[in-house]
Amino acid sequence: MPSTFGFINAKLLFCLLVISILYYSAFVTSKPTGFSLRAVIDDSPESPLYLIENMTIAERLERLIKISYARVNYLNLVSSGDAKLVPDNIRIPILRDALYYAVAFTIGSQGHPVKLLMDTGGGLIWTQCLPCTNCFPQKLPIYNPTASTSYATLPCSHPLCNGDRRLYNCEHGRYCVYNAQYGGGASTSGIASTEAFHFFVDQRSTHPFNVIFGCSYDSRDIAFMNTDISGIFGLSFSPDSMASQFSALIQHRFSYCLAPFDDATPRPLVLRFGEDIPQLPPQSVGSTQLIASPTSYFFYLGLKDISVAGHRIGFPPSIFQIKPNGLGGFFIDSGALFTHIDADALGGNAYAEVLKVFAAYYGSKYLKQTGASPEGFELCYERPPNFDEFAALTFHFDESVYTVNGQYMNVIAPNFFCVGILKGSSVSVLGAWQQQNKRIIYDGGRGVLEFADENCMNDIA
Repeated sequence: MPSTFGFINAKLLFCLLVISILYYSAFVTSKPTGFSLRAVIDDSPESPLYLIENMTIAERLERLIKISYARVNYLNLVSSGDAKLVPDNIRIPILRDALYYAVAFTIGSQGHPVKLLMDTGGGLIWTQCLPCTNCFPQKLPIYNPTASTSYATLPCSHPLCNGDRRLYNCEHGRYCVYNAQYGGGASTSGIASTEAFHFFVDQRSTHPFNVIFGCSYDSRDIAFMNTDISGIFGLSFSPDSMASQFSALIQHRFSYCLAPFDDATPRPLVLRFGEDIPQLPPQSVGSTQLIASPTSYFFYLGLKDISVAGHRIGFPPSIFQIKPNGLGGFFIDSGALFTHIDADALGGNAYAEVLKVFAAYYGSKYLKQTGASPEGFELCYERPPNFDEFAALTFHFDESVYTVNGQYMNVIAPNFFCVGILKGSSVSVLGAWQQQNKRIIYDGGRGVLEFADENCMNDIA
C-alpha cells in the first residue's frame, strides 16, 4: 500500500502566495507551550525564489493561476489515496514564500543545514540524501546520513510501516520505504528514517528532537531544483506530519494572519503554534467544525451555501459534501493561492452559479468585460477611475459565516480587475488570497477552525 502524495509541479511562486524559507538568525518570542515562525514573501528581494520583478501584472496573474491549478491537482491526487516532541520552547525561523512555507534548521549530529518547503496539505517530511540514485541539483550540500551518529532507519515493525493503516511499505523485511508520486510527473522515493532535528529553544541555543522523516535517494522532476530547498515539511493531519509529531506540544494548533498582498515590498509574517496563538475576543471570532475524510488528511469544512454581494445563492445542502470516492468537499489551504469552486459538485456546477451572480452584480454597475483575461480567470472587467464597489463573498457554515470583502475577493489592477475564483475539478478550496487580513486558527485537537478579521500588518515579525 504505497503512500501516494501529490505535490504541485510549480513551487516558484510570486509575492501573493504563501511559501517560506527560513533564516537561521530570525526568530520571535515564544511561550513555554508554543512557538512562532517568521516569514517573508517569495517576491521579496530577500527570497532566493525572487524571479518576477520584470513581469507585467497580466504575466504575474497568469503565473499565479497556473500555480494555483497545479496545487489543486496535487490535492486531488492526495484525496484519491510515534516520535512525540514535548519541548519547553522551540523557535524555527522561516520566510514566507508565496503559497508554501519552507523551514530551515539543522539535522544530524553534524548539524547539517536543510531548508524544506512547508506544506499544510501534505504529511511526509523528506530531504535528499546521499548516495543519490537520482537527485535534483540543490544549492545547499546534500545530507549524508552515514556522517550522522543520530541517524537510524525506521523499523518495519513501526505502525507507519506495518498494518492496515500503514503509510509506507516494508521491503525485503528490512527497510521501510516510501514512494511519493507528485503532480506533473514529479516523484520522490527513499527510506523512512529517524534523525535529530535541531530547533532553536532560545536566541542562540538549539535542542535536538527525534523526528520521523524520509531520506530520499531518487527524486525526479522536482520544481524547486537549483535552490536551497531540498525537500518538504508536512503539516497536515497525516500521522507522519510535523504537526502530528508535535501534537503533545501544540495539540495540532497553529495559526497565521496573512497581511495584504498588495504591498510593493512584501514583509515578514508570523506562523504561530500552541499558546503563542493570540487570544481573540469571543465576540469577534467565527468558528466551524473540521470535517473528517475517510481518504485524506485535509482541513475540510462543512460549507452549506455561498452569498455574493449580499445575494444568497441557495445551494442544496449536499453540493459541497465529500463524495464516497473521497473527492468533492470544501477545505481551507494556505497552499492554494486562489479559491476554487467545484464545477463537478454533487448536484450541479457550483462554480458557474457563483460566477453568474458576480456577472449580474457587475452588469448592474454597467462595467465592461475585458477582451482578454489572464488565463484561468473567466470574469475580468475594465476598471473605471475610482471604482471600488467590488462584490464581497460569504461562505455559510452551520455555526457562523466567513465573509471575504470585495478588496480581497477580487484581483485588482489599476485598469482592470478579475473575480479571484478558479474553476475547481472535483474539489472546492478556500485559498490564501481570500484569507488576507484574517486570523486563521487550525485547532485539530478540538476539531475546529477559528477565524476573525484582523489587521495582519500588526502581526508582522
